[in-house]
This record gives sequence, C-alpha cells and structure tokens, in this order.
Amino acid sequence: MSWRAPLLLPVLCSGFYWVLVTVCLAWFLRRRAAPAWAKPPRVSLIKPLCGVERGLEENLATALAQDYPDYEVVFSLQDEADPARAVAERLRARRPDLVKVVVDPACAGPNGRLCNILTATKRADGEVLVYSDSDMHLDPGYLRAITAPLSDAQVGVACTLYRAWRPRGFFETLELLSLNAEFVPSMVFATVTGASAACPGASQALRRETLERIGGLEPMADTLVEDFELGTAVLRAGLRIAFVPHVARTGIDLRSWRDWWRHQLYWDQNTRAASPAGFFFTWLVRGVPFAVLYALLGGFWGAGIVTVTLAARLATGAANAWLLEDADGMRALWALPLRDLAGLATWFAALSGRTVHWKGRVFTLVGNRMVEASKP
Repeated sequence: MSWRAPLLLPVLCSGFYWVLVTVCLAWFLRRRAAPAWAKPPRVSLIKPLCGVERGLEENLATALAQDYPDYEVVFSLQDEADPARAVAERLRARRPDLVKVVVDPACAGPNGRLCNILTATKRADGEVLVYSDSDMHLDPGYLRAITAPLSDAQVGVACTLYRAWRPRGFFETLELLSLNAEFVPSMVFATVTGASAACPGASQALRRETLERIGGLEPMADTLVEDFELGTAVLRAGLRIAFVPHVARTGIDLRSWRDWWRHQLYWDQNTRAASPAGFFFTWLVRGVPFAVLYALLGGFWGAGIVTVTLAARLATGAANAWLLEDADGMRALWALPLRDLAGLATWFAALSGRTVHWKGRVFTLVGNRMVEASKP
C-alpha cells in the first residue's frame, strides 16, 4: 500500500457523508409542519441588539409584520449609547402598541448576547418566548411556524433552520457557503440521524414554564455555546427539541478578511466547545483538500481523484442549495472548493486556539466557559 493511501480516507468518507447529508436534508424539508395551536398563546419575540450591522432596520422591521394574533416585540440592549438603540426607537415609534425597548447593563456573565436575552425575558409578558437574532430576516409566517411544535407538551424547545443571503464580495461569499453548504446541512444530518443534539440559538422558541423548569438562563451566561447548553438542559428535563421545516434568512456583514477569519474561528470554536470529539473528526468529511494534497504528492490517478471529489462536492452542494432555495449559494458554487480548503485551515486554528472575538470584545476559552480578556 502506498504511503499516500491514508489521504484517501477523508476523500471516501466525505463523498459518502455529503450524499447522506443531501438525502437527510431532502427528507427533513419535506416533512409536514406541526399542527397549529387550537388557541395561539401570547408570544414575546425577543431581539438582542449590539451595534448596527448591515440591513439592521430592514431585518428588525420584519418582526413587526408577523401573521400572528397576539405577540409583542422586545428589543434589548446593554448600552444606552449603542447606535442600535436609535433603530429600535424608530421602530417603536412606528408601532408603540407592539414594541418594547429594554436598555439594561445588568449581566450575569460575559456572554453579552445571553445577557440581552435575560433582561428582555424579565420584561416580556408572553407565555411563549422566541429568541431571534438581530440579523434574522423573518417572513410573516415565522412566528406561527416556530411556535407550532410547542403545542405538544413534550416539546421543550423549537428551532428553525436559517440560511445566509445577499453576500457582498469574496469573503462574505465564503461565509455564506460556510453556513448554507456546511453548517445547516450538517446540523440537519445530526438531527435526523440522532448523531448529536442541535439547538441553534439564532432562532428558537420555548414556553416560559419550560425555562423555569430547567432553572433559567443565568447558569449559561458564562458559556460560549449557550444554545447548546439550553438544548442539553431541555433534554435533561425529559423534554424534546423540535426542528421546524421552515428556513429563515440571516444577513452577513463582514468588513474585511480579518472579520471573516475571526468569524470562521468563532464557528469552529463553537463546534469544538459543544462536541470536542465530534469537532476533531470533522476532518474526515473535508475531502477536497485531501484529494488535492494526494494529487500534489504524486498519488496514482491523482488528477482523476480530484476531479471526482470536486464533482461530488459540487453536485451535493448544488442539491442542498436547491433544497434550501438558496439562489445566492447556487451562484457561489464556484467558490465551494476554496471554502473547503479554507475550512481545513480554520479547523487547525480552532483545534488549539483559545481566543474568541465577539463584537469588539476578546475572550479566552476554558472548555465552554468564557473569560473576558479585553473590552473595546
């Protein structure tokens, strides 16, 4: 056996894996939606804010246009001087009957996003709480879709999928592919097969009584992957996580290659913190860089192996983009092999890196715990 032969292991594994991922995604998105509530409960749609990213006002405005009979929108910030407050106040002026703006510097730990959610939750009056990030662009049926599974008392938390859209430039295109061609399909695969639990925090809903049952959010305020901790707490309480076959959209706002690199590391560090063993073995599904390395080292039929590997990755990537109705991803398929090459680089960096950058703040990771290193 050639000494180069082990390089073909991730090539074979990745081809098999991405075909299975596509099958799981197709099955998942064609499931029937959960039955609606007989009497829809009051919902608090909570939007944590920190700074002004591209498209902020447009995205937040979609929260005010939900086809749902009884809900409120709560925008939450920690800093009175945050420029996002002006955006929130403009939307409150538009719909004072619907919108609350909460500004509270109190925080139970270094996770600023979770602190915003905590203070908003205390002032919200809904029976059901929906946590939706500020860059989420919601269609009118979002609230009905995400809250429907909670009509089942055995469901503790419900989540929707989401995909990035409208990238500008090369690095935002790579970011879009990271989410739409890797993270989201892989999350569906893990959910459908039961390989691991997933509870994406950008779009989740739970009953207030469930939050009280699991002991609240405060114990998660110093963790990096608080959504994973929430999902774990729900499962520990004997409840289920429900995924809804509904795809929301999320914006991208990267101003430089440095922003892109740090955000890629952030994604990989999230995966490593939530599942160290699972993260380590993700190198087995990165076939493109290993096929290229095999060919460069003079492996037998190297060019043919690269061609077949690229064809399989692009074909499954195109199928996943079609299933997610991801026109931006379909146009960006040319960059998918480059994204896979970059993904191996960020994997190596995240394997040993313990520094996390978030909204101008710097943290050191100790397992899944965050220790603040510096503030902006």
